[in-house]
Amino acid sequence: MFDLCFCQLGFGWDWIKMWWMMSESGGHYCSKKTDDYCADLCGQDSDRVSPISRIRCMLRGMDLRTYFLLFLLIPSCVFGVYLHGQKITYFLRPLWEAPPKPFHDIPHYYHENVSMQTLCKLHGWGTRDFPRRVYDAVLFSNELDILTIRWKELHPYVSQFVLLESNSTFTGFRKPLFFASNRDRFKFAEPRLTYGTIAGRFMKGENPFVEEAYQRVALDQLLKIAGISDDDLLIMSDVDEIPSRHTINLLRWCDDIPPILHLRLKNYLYSFEFLQDDNSWRASVHRYQTGKTKYAHYRQTDDLLADAGWHCSFCFRHISEFIFKMRAYSHFDRVRFTHYLNPKRVQRLICKGSDLFDMLPEEHTFKEIIAKMGPIPHSYSAVHLPSYLLENAHEYRFLLPGHCLRESG
Repeated sequence: MFDLCFCQLGFGWDWIKMWWMMSESGGHYCSKKTDDYCADLCGQDSDRVSPISRIRCMLRGMDLRTYFLLFLLIPSCVFGVYLHGQKITYFLRPLWEAPPKPFHDIPHYYHENVSMQTLCKLHGWGTRDFPRRVYDAVLFSNELDILTIRWKELHPYVSQFVLLESNSTFTGFRKPLFFASNRDRFKFAEPRLTYGTIAGRFMKGENPFVEEAYQRVALDQLLKIAGISDDDLLIMSDVDEIPSRHTINLLRWCDDIPPILHLRLKNYLYSFEFLQDDNSWRASVHRYQTGKTKYAHYRQTDDLLADAGWHCSFCFRHISEFIFKMRAYSHFDRVRFTHYLNPKRVQRLICKGSDLFDMLPEEHTFKEIIAKMGPIPHSYSAVHLPSYLLENAHEYRFLLPGHCLRESG
């Protein structure tokens, strides 16, 4: 028990007991173990006792366990919330955010030896007499290796590559024009390339999604310059969200496909060694409509085509590229401490398959959160990956299983 003397002040359960005894006796209550000083205070009328004296009375009666609670446990808890508050918020997400509406999953049929007419029929679609034109439009930051793999994968079926680059990150920092400086690497796409740049607004402190939306609106204008027209296919996805070439070929040859179709992609982190799930869905393909189709990166329909490609997030060659993206992209607020950007820490977490931002999974049920907690299991499968990646494995070994070490950059 706590040895307390509370003159109309108290602490926890002991205060309730003292209040009850005082109400029964009609007077003040003091513990029998209190000293004369405390007893003198408790015997005085409440309006004659100063607040400081009351606090002194309270503190003199506390034992070591109470001091331990007040001066060690409570500050430790506050510090723990400061360090892990983001984790607590994400873990409690199911309490304050309902799961999104389920998608309408469309089965995806494909085999290299099956005719296009048969594949379209399996999906419930007709077959066109000639294929649609395809426009692949992206906002570019610094993902040179992934852009190469993306364009090599899609090159046989894309009519026009459209790329917009800014001298500003979404977070308002000045950056080089990486694509412009490395344009010679993409000579294979040059005859079909529409490239544009946009000046950053450098609004420090502004929500990064405002700058991102500003650049996406500019990409709409660049698409018009590229010559897109009604019923052309438009791929809307980030650079690291790569549709498979057979998916795009299917959609350009089949008739009566949905006007907007999201693509379910296999979700990888750091390389194709760490398969998280197959729940990446923001990539989409649109049958373009003048005045109606707007470039966006959010849910626009309920239709979702299964197993349609790969999303390889933070799949960089150099540690410096990881750190650049951590500081540059729209979720910069996740870098809560400067040591998150330490190169040795970044390398260690890449090889473990752990989250760079020390976050819990972004899920909507406790079951899914708990199931995905901890490092991502290693995968040793390199089956059904982009063909250019495997054909040039010596150049892109860092993206394949068993090769987690990165160059410093």
